[in-house]
Amino acid sequence: MTTKSEEKKPISKRLTDTEKFMEDKVGLGQSFDLGIRKFTILKKEVNLYYVNGLCDTAFIIQLLEELVELNDNERLNRHIFDIIKNRLVHQSVANIHTLDELVDQVLTGLIVFLIEGEEYGLVVDVRSYPGRQPSEPDTEKVVRGSRDGFVENIIINTALTRRRIHDERLRFEIMKVGERSKTDVVIGYIKDVANPDLVETVRKKIQDIKIDGLTMADKTVEEFMVRQGYNPYPLVRYTERADVGATHLLEGHVLIYVDTSPSVIITPTTYFLHVQHAEEYRQSPTVGTFVRWIRFIGIFASLFLLPLWYLFVQEPSLLPERLAFVGPNEDTNIPVLIQIFIADIGVELLRLAAIHTPTPLATAMSLVAAILMGQIAVDVGMFVAEVILYVAVATLGTFATPSLELSVANKLARIFLILCVAIFKVPGFVIGVTIYILYLAHIKSIRTPYLWPFIPFNPMAFSQILIRRSVPGSKVRPSIVHPRNRFKQPEN
Repeated sequence: MTTKSEEKKPISKRLTDTEKFMEDKVGLGQSFDLGIRKFTILKKEVNLYYVNGLCDTAFIIQLLEELVELNDNERLNRHIFDIIKNRLVHQSVANIHTLDELVDQVLTGLIVFLIEGEEYGLVVDVRSYPGRQPSEPDTEKVVRGSRDGFVENIIINTALTRRRIHDERLRFEIMKVGERSKTDVVIGYIKDVANPDLVETVRKKIQDIKIDGLTMADKTVEEFMVRQGYNPYPLVRYTERADVGATHLLEGHVLIYVDTSPSVIITPTTYFLHVQHAEEYRQSPTVGTFVRWIRFIGIFASLFLLPLWYLFVQEPSLLPERLAFVGPNEDTNIPVLIQIFIADIGVELLRLAAIHTPTPLATAMSLVAAILMGQIAVDVGMFVAEVILYVAVATLGTFATPSLELSVANKLARIFLILCVAIFKVPGFVIGVTIYILYLAHIKSIRTPYLWPFIPFNPMAFSQILIRRSVPGSKVRPSIVHPRNRFKQPEN
């Protein structure tokens, strides 16, 4: 890592001095992937610095062929720097003049040409990062719609967004974060739509990040931005779909792209933003509303079904006569509360096992787990069948939640409510639900109320949460992001 004095030190006119610096500070000659190519152009020594694996070799060969031809077609000239720059047939060529810029550009995957007697270098963007091509995200699939999703390459991700928004006011501001990793982080917004205060807040929070490296990419950026602590509820939203990201840009949100991450951060966010899914907008408004309500029922079940059922188990008198069948019909040696927790933990183990199990073995693992944990556990009397039923329904609601982070947070809230019911019964359920709502109400994501538009109540915005409006009927952007331009459609 370069020192403060070296960061501002200009590139030496002597190539040997720069080469010595690269050997001492960057590991030239020690790291096999860091290379230098020396050649002569018009009787001037030229050095090319590169990193194997991050550059496109075909581009480099083409550039070198153009430069070497200068020896045959050009006369000796004092302005060799300008001649070489003119012959670099690439759309991205820039000057650099400090050693710090040289190191940063080379280690990022660009190539740098240094010319004997010149105090400037020429940097050319020929990056070709290893990675996959855009494909449909596994966590945000739709029946109909685009199949291109974000990948680990930040250039591709911004291009996927630019492909959907051909607006000259779309801005992508890039900065480097991490003292050692120098990871590229991009802030995306539409200049005449996004609130300037929001953009400045996000920009400053990212610039204030002080850390060696962003090995966990966007997750590290999130934890520095929102200072979540041990609050389980997500304060930003992630998406791997380019169309979802573009939609939120048009609504006035700010997007954060982090290199090496296939997810994009959407800020600010609310609880209800996490429960929407692209599938609702790929169907007609009626079908979209139906799908949304089914999802709401699933989320409600993942939160309140088990606590309510356990409350009825403890207080059967609360049930009307027609629902008297609810509750275990047989006694077991294990308390129902312990059964619920064991089943819940078992489901989490299944989820983790599914993540870590190779794909060819996943089906066999699921069948074995279902037989062992389900039927046999009930047959031997370890579980009441009804416990398995309600835990399974609550789990389905968890999986129906579009946001993985929200689904896990809801599971923790469900455990809290079950414990409240176990200790205080009916008062415990009432107090637990009250504490839960108050807790969500006090959360803010970048000065945005988490339960908006429910708390504070906004009737028009809340109606759009409950009912999926048609696109022609959605003329106003969400007021929670304080957009500079409130209307999505031109006024007549």
